[in-house]
Amino acid sequence: MVLSQTATFPTLRTPSAAVPVDAPAWNPQRPSAMPHHRYQPAHARVALPLADRTWPGRRLDRAPLWVPVDLRDGNQALAEPMDTARKRRMFDLLVTMGFKEIEVGYPSASQTDFDFVRHLAESGAVPDDVTVSVFTAARRDLIDRTVAAVQGLPRTVVHLYTATAPTWRDVVLGRSRAEVHQLILDAGTHLMRRAEQQPGSGVRFEFSPEVFNLTEPDFVLEVCNSMTELWEASLDRPVIHNLPATVEIATPNVYADQIEYMDRHLARRDSVILSVHPHNDRGTGVACAELAVLAGAQRVEGCLFGNGERTGNVDLVTLALNLYAQGVNPMVDFSDIDAVREVVEHCNRLPVHPRHPYGGDLVHTAFSGTHQDAIAKGMAHHAERAAELGVPAGRAPWTVPYLPIDPGDIGRTYEEVIRINSQSGKGGIAHLLRTHHGLDLPKSMRPDFSRTVQRATDASGKEFSHKDLWELFRTTYIAPAQEGPTTLVSFETSEIGPGQHQFSCVLRAGEQEREYRGTGSGPLSALAGALSAAGISVDILDHSEHSTGAGPDSPAVAYAECRVDGVIRWGAGRDTSVLAASVNAVLAAANRAGRARP
Repeated sequence: MVLSQTATFPTLRTPSAAVPVDAPAWNPQRPSAMPHHRYQPAHARVALPLADRTWPGRRLDRAPLWVPVDLRDGNQALAEPMDTARKRRMFDLLVTMGFKEIEVGYPSASQTDFDFVRHLAESGAVPDDVTVSVFTAARRDLIDRTVAAVQGLPRTVVHLYTATAPTWRDVVLGRSRAEVHQLILDAGTHLMRRAEQQPGSGVRFEFSPEVFNLTEPDFVLEVCNSMTELWEASLDRPVIHNLPATVEIATPNVYADQIEYMDRHLARRDSVILSVHPHNDRGTGVACAELAVLAGAQRVEGCLFGNGERTGNVDLVTLALNLYAQGVNPMVDFSDIDAVREVVEHCNRLPVHPRHPYGGDLVHTAFSGTHQDAIAKGMAHHAERAAELGVPAGRAPWTVPYLPIDPGDIGRTYEEVIRINSQSGKGGIAHLLRTHHGLDLPKSMRPDFSRTVQRATDASGKEFSHKDLWELFRTTYIAPAQEGPTTLVSFETSEIGPGQHQFSCVLRAGEQEREYRGTGSGPLSALAGALSAAGISVDILDHSEHSTGAGPDSPAVAYAECRVDGVIRWGAGRDTSVLAASVNAVLAAANRAGRARP
């Protein structure tokens, strides 16, 4: 195949401006012609008031309250929104996993959402310790519809939102700061009065200043504090203030500064639950959420696997399992990550990326030889360490290279950890043969088989399964004993004196069969003597054998490295008899060397 020396991409323009004068000599990048001047950095768009931040010195040592919004915010981002059946399946999954507050819909936005909330109210599907959250804009008619939807639900959060950022006030709402503030107060008052008309409903309130991260800090604080007072926040009936990064516009540290500012200055702080709702426009939603929790957030809204508008909501799977990987209980159950993913993919009708952290098909998979070797050694060390501690491997402290958590903890099998292609190395290949076929290849044999595997995968361009590896090993090292130019018809050994053994055999070469004998200090050296009598000079350089399993009937495997007429080859044998396996290994090596002769 001939590759083009140059390729053309008509819509791209290779940067050609002068290298910046202050660039170091090792960085020859040139400015692109893309119109970056159209965009403003975060500090030019919103005041960033915090200078004496303390969050960088804190540690994450407990999980916040997780609030999945898959059924509302995630659902709004789907090309095919969920029907009631899919919504119920998602809701049941979230309950089973252990989520205790679940946003279930936007009842005033569609009949389907309204009907689903009514289904939950009338079916008794909500456990006693689970709170249902519903979402509404700050309009009286929408609030009325929302309150009607939640009638009969014993524990409910009604989530009121209004955009507060200058661009949204000017372009979308067409209102001043004071007018937006009054709109929010009027809506909050109406919501409170309607909730009071539902005795025993246990309604609590949540407010989101949408696009919080682009809103003036003093205005957000003013509005939130007024809502805290209006809704009479108390220790036993706290108000939730949810501060969303509705559209990411800055590095995560900026969002953390904004959250810490609010954490310090919110009125009645012990009666306020500080919540965050990061989106992922810059691809840093997870970092924003983690830093926000360091900065004082107590509650995080997001979606499983990060579904959501544009580039998605923050991913609760990654957030929770990031904590788990730090030794912190995630407070939700991901012990069967594939079952979780299956439900989410069914309900969203969207695939989870194969490289998704923790949940993707390939996330625990290594193809690289160096990675595979390190993982294989790490797994062996882990098993040894568990045995020393006298605990099951699944309970022993986890320190395996390249694997931040034990795949078994989230229901994955070790078969998925190491996979073989043309980039793979001897350690990973040996690991798979040992794990799935009971073969413990001698270290000095592993490079030889690795080269064989690489030739085969290069030729096919395909990934090899552990079954493919076994078949390649069998045909390369075991089969030559039965399929080579010289085969063994029968043999017997005897001890003819102290330290003296005799090997008698019948060998077939082509159509001829002849009997040969040899003597030596052991059965294999006597075999070498018999082969020498047949005109095949064999020097056994290395030999080992082992059982492939427990019990007397387990097959044995033997490996032999031999110099045959100056050519060095490995062979292997497999038999219920250790001696037969060893004899076949030597004969396989001899035949492989014979095939390689000119």
